[in-house]
Amino acid sequence: MSSSNARKARVLIVDDSVVARRLLAEVLGDDPDIEVVGTAASGAIALGKLQLVRPDVIVLDVEMPEMTGLELLPLIRKAQPDARIIMYSSLTARGAAATLDALALGASDYVTKPANTTGLNESRLRIKNELSSKIKALYRLSVSQTIEIPVTLSARPSLRTTSSGGGRIDIVAIGASTGGPNALVDVLTAIDPGFPVPIAVVQHMPPVFTRLLAERIASRNGGRAVEVEDGARLRAGHIYVAPGDHHLSVERDTVSLVARVRQTPPENYCRPAVDVLFRSVAATVGAHGLAVMLTGMGHDGFRGCQDLKAAGGTIFAQDKATSVVWGMPGMVVNAGIADEILPLAHIGPRLCARTAGQRTGRSASLPRWEGHAG
Repeated sequence: MSSSNARKARVLIVDDSVVARRLLAEVLGDDPDIEVVGTAASGAIALGKLQLVRPDVIVLDVEMPEMTGLELLPLIRKAQPDARIIMYSSLTARGAAATLDALALGASDYVTKPANTTGLNESRLRIKNELSSKIKALYRLSVSQTIEIPVTLSARPSLRTTSSGGGRIDIVAIGASTGGPNALVDVLTAIDPGFPVPIAVVQHMPPVFTRLLAERIASRNGGRAVEVEDGARLRAGHIYVAPGDHHLSVERDTVSLVARVRQTPPENYCRPAVDVLFRSVAATVGAHGLAVMLTGMGHDGFRGCQDLKAAGGTIFAQDKATSVVWGMPGMVVNAGIADEILPLAHIGPRLCARTAGQRTGRSASLPRWEGHAG
């Protein structure tokens, strides 16, 4: 976007800490694509500035006196519904819970604050690498959601694919990032206890956040979701969420599918990474794997989808209209490897329909979904 003619993303910073406001303003102000149009030390000041500065993106502290970020959020949404809101959250159970609540109330994304022990240089680097990139990505969505496949990814040799048709599914693997927590709750609450295969989930989130996400899903679907531990045997109808800062993969022993949780190096700057899970599904169950790519920024999961497609597996992708960010699913769709492109509300029911025949031992013979891409 860096063009002399391109308008910068206008950012309002709302944080009760003068140190945090100054640091955020300095780092974000150094980015040529961002203009910090104002700061506010309280919710009341922020509301007063909205009409004056008309920000594209608001960086909102979760915990503030007088009016918390959670209390301010719906007021901002009412006053300026087109603004994107990024929650600025502490890496604590309280901060994580509040952040998940904020996302449910309409925040677009979140960034965790550097720890108190983090040095100034590292704090500046984290703000630059994490917050700046999210601001620019969310701002660009208001201009265009066109997703282009980077040459480094699209230049792989053509893959020979085999359609899985209506064959048996052994596991469903789901990948998500920006917008994912709400999307996952929507999809997974539509999965009934009789679902005949396990579901493995990678959501880009840090530790504590992933545990609370699993608990939130469990509270909505009868307690069948957990943050998975290494060596866990995967049971049909249960949901296994990758723990923050750990990759999740699956393998098969003589009895069942087993979860492997490892702190191997990050992939696509992520840990957990969707590619790690999808790649393991391709290697372990091949044509009997089904991957679902939900809303998210970047391209994590794209290579894993390529591998699964080459193995004959099935790929569902969330459609553009219902995605917060059509980055990860858009990559898959534009590469032509999505078997079905579905609005969010249809994904859970479609998963149930796709595996319905396995509940009685009959092979599933289902009509093609009208959003079928193939």
